[in-house]
Amino acid sequence: MNRSIDPGKDNDSLRVHDEGAENAARGRFSFNFNGELVTAMDGDTVAAALWASGIRSFRLSPRTGAPRGVFCAMGVCQECVVRVNGRICTSCNTPAEPGMDVRSFVLYDGAGK
Repeated sequence: MNRSIDPGKDNDSLRVHDEGAENAARGRFSFNFNGELVTAMDGDTVAAALWASGIRSFRLSPRTGAPRGVFCAMGVCQECVVRVNGRICTSCNTPAEPGMDVRSFVLYDGAGK
């Protein structure tokens, strides 16, 4: 999938930083996205953790094969649909949890159009 920044780097520059004690106390954990470890923080959705890790494309369009990711960020558009532990869900409404297995939701067979 499409990654616009360094995959091996902790990309905290993409997060909103608050110097308050509440933000400093947020725990970090990881989960898998298509076999790659992604770092998340307590309170992140799957979409937020992927975005903060530099991953912008979560799946491919079943019609054209074009990359899809976060669009509405509230679960209406279905552009950010992924499989989480085998279950299809919107990544923007799914809380990230340690060790979860997240995979791109693939319908595209290359036939398109």
